[in-house]
Amino acid sequence: MSAVQSPLIPIVGELIRSNPGTISLGQGVVHYSPPPEAIAFLSQFLTEANNHKYQAVVGIPPLISAITAKLQSDNRIEINDNNSIVVTAGSNMGFMNAILAITNPGDEIILQSPYYFNHEMAIMMASCRPVIVPTDENYQLQPYAIAKAITDKTKAIVTISPNNPTGAVYPETALRAVNQICCDRQIYHISDEAYEYFTYNGVNHVSPGSFPNSSDYTISLYSLSKAYGFASWRIGYMVIPKNLLGAVEKVQDTILICPPVISQYAALGALEAGKEYCQGYVSAIASVRELVLESLKRLESLCTIAPADGAFYFFLKVKTKLDAFELVKRLVKEHKVAVLPGTTFGMEDGCYLRVAYGSLQGEAAVEGIERLVKGLETIIFDNG
Repeated sequence: MSAVQSPLIPIVGELIRSNPGTISLGQGVVHYSPPPEAIAFLSQFLTEANNHKYQAVVGIPPLISAITAKLQSDNRIEINDNNSIVVTAGSNMGFMNAILAITNPGDEIILQSPYYFNHEMAIMMASCRPVIVPTDENYQLQPYAIAKAITDKTKAIVTISPNNPTGAVYPETALRAVNQICCDRQIYHISDEAYEYFTYNGVNHVSPGSFPNSSDYTISLYSLSKAYGFASWRIGYMVIPKNLLGAVEKVQDTILICPPVISQYAALGALEAGKEYCQGYVSAIASVRELVLESLKRLESLCTIAPADGAFYFFLKVKTKLDAFELVKRLVKEHKVAVLPGTTFGMEDGCYLRVAYGSLQGEAAVEGIERLVKGLETIIFDNG
């Protein structure tokens, strides 16, 4: 465990608490709450005394049915004899389930750089090795480089689209190329799709699990945390090859026994509301995104800003010799605005910052991004 990095979000959170009035552009959460349907389903949970007892390891049957319908309509993924749904306590748990199910100590998992830090941490905790493959200058996949990184110890390739931390959305051609590599090399494609509904400028999200004949080697991870304002409810789900079900059940039964049933009922209500609930808020987030992007243009001489058509992040490369975490601390202490350092996402070759705008709205959005822009201008100019 001493070799596993400490998650930076709690550390930055403590910085924020120590500097009252700080506006957070750090943690990736949305500003809105769960739909009324989710809250309404809680009363149904309470009417059945049996709900206070352990339920099925993989999830309650009504929720499995609702997820099956959602996957068919929204992701074009068919649940059949070759795959299975497992409800999890968030998609982070789904990722850990997958890693523990498919690896032996010493095995390798390919991540794209910059990576999602909890993925890297999970791989390390399983006594496996993350193999980091750089993305291109726009943080897009490089299938040729990914294929070259495969060894006889490789068990999976991980993709996140829409991406955390970069906001990049991978095109279907690139995802198909990675999926085909996995098929050819008989390894797994782990596709994290927590931000599936957060796309802009007409860009579409594609689920690799929808590709023909991909069920045997594709692991798809989903979350309700973002789309339905469910962050603390800890509910998500995974679609796995049928042959992994026994192993995943062992992991889940040991760590969790069963997903929180009260959260599963709330998830039933959320899925009843459907993606239309999320899409109404995505329009508002898109407006904040345009505001942030317009403000960041003032930093073009100081930062490199790559295209980001998904999630609710911008990933900045700052032209400074300052350490990224030192820059984060100064932004909080001197300018009352918080972001995350790129080092926690594996970016060590310069100073990178992740800017999250999903929780912003109204005057807070304007003030938060203004503090960030002015803060970066002041600090970078002060340091030459």
